[in-house]
Amino acid sequence: MLLVVLSRTFELARDRFGTLFAAGWGYMLLLLALNLAISGQLMPATGFSTGSYMMEPLAGAAAGGDRERALRILAGLANIATGFSIAVAYLRRILLGERAFPLAFGARNLRVAWKLLLLGVLSGVFFVPMLLVAGLLLPVIAPAGFVLLLASPFLTVMLVQRLSLVLPAAALDDRMSLGDSWRLTAGIGWALVLAALAVALVAGLVSGLWVGLVWLVGEAFVPATGLAAELRSALVPMGVMVIVTWLFASLHATAYALTRERFVERVGLKIADAEHAAERRAQAGRDKARKAVRSVIESRSRRD
Repeated sequence: MLLVVLSRTFELARDRFGTLFAAGWGYMLLLLALNLAISGQLMPATGFSTGSYMMEPLAGAAAGGDRERALRILAGLANIATGFSIAVAYLRRILLGERAFPLAFGARNLRVAWKLLLLGVLSGVFFVPMLLVAGLLLPVIAPAGFVLLLASPFLTVMLVQRLSLVLPAAALDDRMSLGDSWRLTAGIGWALVLAALAVALVAGLVSGLWVGLVWLVGEAFVPATGLAAELRSALVPMGVMVIVTWLFASLHATAYALTRERFVERVGLKIADAEHAAERRAQAGRDKARKAVRSVIESRSRRD
């Protein structure tokens, strides 16, 4: 199942690269304008030493560091909001064939934002207690504490990935709950986790290549200050956000289609792939039922 999810995710991203721009070009222009405005506000007199405001070290409080920090936080929030709006348009174009107005932001986007915020909070709820338990175990049972310390990020990713189908569902006006997502990803949870880690690695590599390319072109042809330097600065966060959105939206489209058979062919999956995922869910349900029955029998035998 892992190979199916990974191969189809990357094939979908490759085949629908043009769709990403067709569906999200309005948001991309908005993303460029936002980052251009922030670059103009933050550019020092001598220009950015790293080529982009997002990679510049923060100035001290006396040198306006608080204002710069606030502007960067606002820029990050604006980039995330615009990024998931691109993802919504991309998913709806792929799975529904919708051709919406290039800049549409409404209740649907707010629902996706709420689900994204909820998953972020839940990741902290999962991760922090595991870290605390690992810290308590390290002085007492060092091996167990060390194993939990290493495993906690992966366990957090697994738990969040099991719930993450609510994101594409919200983009498609599907009233899927967290419980529904957990149930539908039974049996394929680890495949989704490993696929998400692989996609994150590829996104990091592609983003690094993009940042390096912008830096090289900027160093060779762009002056240190002025509008061209601001544009160079804006292209870095804009490109990284588009790359991350493109790859993770393709992953979510693939995972969602595995649980909603009417979308299987839209992402290039086979009916057999969806049937295999359904079999794994059913097997996970049977295993859970067996464990419950075994637990009841064991508790009764202990009482007797």
